[in-house]
Amino acid sequence: MTNSTKELGDAAAILAIGTNTTAAHPIVALQVKDAVKKGAKLIVVNPKEIELCRFAHIFLQPKPGTDVPLLMGMARVIRDEGLHDTAFIAERCENFEELEKSLETFDLDTVESITGVPKDKIAEAARVYATEDPASIIYCMGITQHTHGTDNVLAISNLALMTGNIGKPSSGVNPLRGQNNVQGACDMGSLPNVYPGYQAVSSPEHKAKFESAWGCALSDSPGLTHTEIFDAVHSGKIKSLYVVGENPYLTEANACHVREAMEKADFLVVQDLFMTETAQLAHVVLPGASFAEKDGTFTNTERRVQRVRKVIEPLGGAKPDWWITCEIAKRLNGKGFDYSSSKEIMQEIASLTPSYGGISYERLEQGSLQWPCPTEDHPGTRILHTERFATPSGKGKFMPLTYRKSAEEVDEQYPLLLTTDRSLYHFHGTMTRRVFGLNILEKEEQLKIHPKDASLFGVKDGDLVRVASRRGELEARAFVTDRCPPGMVSMTFHFAETPTNVLTSCELDPVAKTPETKVCAIRIERLEGARPAEVSDLSNQNRGQAAG
Repeated sequence: MTNSTKELGDAAAILAIGTNTTAAHPIVALQVKDAVKKGAKLIVVNPKEIELCRFAHIFLQPKPGTDVPLLMGMARVIRDEGLHDTAFIAERCENFEELEKSLETFDLDTVESITGVPKDKIAEAARVYATEDPASIIYCMGITQHTHGTDNVLAISNLALMTGNIGKPSSGVNPLRGQNNVQGACDMGSLPNVYPGYQAVSSPEHKAKFESAWGCALSDSPGLTHTEIFDAVHSGKIKSLYVVGENPYLTEANACHVREAMEKADFLVVQDLFMTETAQLAHVVLPGASFAEKDGTFTNTERRVQRVRKVIEPLGGAKPDWWITCEIAKRLNGKGFDYSSSKEIMQEIASLTPSYGGISYERLEQGSLQWPCPTEDHPGTRILHTERFATPSGKGKFMPLTYRKSAEEVDEQYPLLLTTDRSLYHFHGTMTRRVFGLNILEKEEQLKIHPKDASLFGVKDGDLVRVASRRGELEARAFVTDRCPPGMVSMTFHFAETPTNVLTSCELDPVAKTPETKVCAIRIERLEGARPAEVSDLSNQNRGQAAG
């Protein structure tokens, strides 16, 4: 996030796009609701009618995969009506002329025909975002999990830059990360092309720095992304796989392909808290310690580094993840793994990672810090890009864009479009499915389907249906609701009994290599002789929240 979560409460306008915030990020949603109570205008953009729509000033419901034309259409209105911040663009941005050229193909008639959103509503949303100051954008995986996810993010950036809504309080471009410490994992170099602190592996300077610190030779070639790794295991290019804190059997796109890959691996090691579905395939399972059983830090979605302190001793034979890694390295004759505590590791992080340079356990005892925090006397950074951007010129760069269709489309054989989302009551399923009370609130997967589609396919509320895509099939119970538009259905991916990701596509964004899990063509059929309808134990209100 370029800004902080609490700032959302003071925004004059909020554009929430590709995020089911009340279900996936309920604490962030509280700030959004607080802003609305203070008079902020909320624009919700989502293919589904989600819970947040109850608080929205404007709700735009585009067809899945049409975010670029929608956002560029809004930019076109802002430019045509002179609502852009010319002073900010002149002083702090570059390449605006190229963006203007690309906007010519996004007239509102064209945008309406592509997205299905009435052009007057697109124009109204553009005016609200451009004129209510300050305005903030929040988004999540409904934006990124597409074959054009990078373009979606660039289109969001264009909007923020052209209205000057970046580098000041309660504004900005604010991605809501999908897991509690995924920001910290990326910060620490859990990406194929960077060292900790996003220092490129291809940079001779960075390479030399880490070689000197770690006393070994390092490659200057980027590695493989998450999805590419499983492809390489499947093809035999990679023989062994070490999975830490992840259950790809359930969570990876095109899960059948991923399972086949793991079954083909010569050696599979899984390090986790529980015997997950992935762990059951492993040759070796290493018991990791939970957050309550170890010391360390979490870095959340607003770049806030917080201390985690051990409350109890690890149960059974569980050990902290860092200790397990170090012990394996020592047995492989690796050098430099003689740490005695997580505090020592944090000291090394600070010495090699400029954005964490001023962060220490001693300082974190006094409270959390937001990076960049380069020195020990630096207070941390609440807002990014207040004076310059992280580009060679220091200016924000506009990016011209074109519309590319999603890789997967419906046809006669697969006439419905499936999109995935999350429930308020479950996370990925490894831990929350083990909580008795949460399973009372939501005990099974549901296929959310519009009444028109349900009628067309002879499906009633609570019926068991077979759901099939071009990659796999499963059975799920139907939940008939008008929250999904005709032609589109949705499911979560929390239930091992109904592993939704056997259906989803792993067609990749060419830049980020993110799979297209938000657009999946399917067909359904009612299963004859299925047990009587017993949709769930949820009340109508709770069922609506779960569906949102």
